[in-house]
Amino acid sequence: MITVMLSMAIFALVGAISPGPVNIIATSSGACFGFRRTVPHVIGATFAYTLIVLLVGFGLSQSLVQFPEITHFLKYLAGIYLLFMSFKIATAVPLNSTINAAVKQPPAFIDGVLSQGLNPKAWLVSMSGVSIFVSVQTQSTFYLLVFSAISFTVCFVGISTWAAMGHIIRDRLSTRTRQIRFNMMMGLLLSGTVISMFFGL
Repeated sequence: MITVMLSMAIFALVGAISPGPVNIIATSSGACFGFRRTVPHVIGATFAYTLIVLLVGFGLSQSLVQFPEITHFLKYLAGIYLLFMSFKIATAVPLNSTINAAVKQPPAFIDGVLSQGLNPKAWLVSMSGVSIFVSVQTQSTFYLLVFSAISFTVCFVGISTWAAMGHIIRDRLSTRTRQIRFNMMMGLLLSGTVISMFFGL
C-alpha cells in the first residue's frame, strides 16, 4: 500500500509540476500580484484537477474513449480560453500604472477552475493515472479516493511552487518596462502551449 501511494505521489508530482498553461498563469500572477493573491487561482485549479480525477475514476474515461469528439471539443474550447488568458496576461497593465484597474486583478478561483478543467493535459494525465493505479485494484473505489487525495495535495504543492517562483522574481520586475516585457513573455509562453496542444509539438 505504501509503495502504491508513493508511486501515485511521484506520478502526480510529475504531472503537476511540469510546465503547462495552469503553471504559466500561476507564475505570471505570482510575479505581478504576489503569492497570496494568486492562491485563489491555485485552489481553483487544484479543486478542478481533483474533480477530473474523480470523474474519470467513476467512469467518464469510458465515455471519452467511446466518443473521442468530446476530447476534440474540449481541446478547441481550451484553446480559445487559453488564448484569451494569454492576451490578458500579455496586455496586463504594470502595477504602478493607474490605467484601467480592471485588468490589474489576479486570476480568480473560477479562472483556476476553467484553466484546469479545459486543459486536455489534465484529462489525459488523470486517465493515465486512474488506469495505472485504480482500475487494476480490487478495491477500486478506495484507491480512487486515495489517488484523488494525493492528487489534490500534490497538485496544490506543484502549482504553488510556480506561483512562489513568480513571487520570488518580483523584485526583478521593479520597472514598468520589465513588467511589460515579462507579461508579454508569459503571454507568448501560454499561447505557445496552445500551439503545441494543437500540433502535438
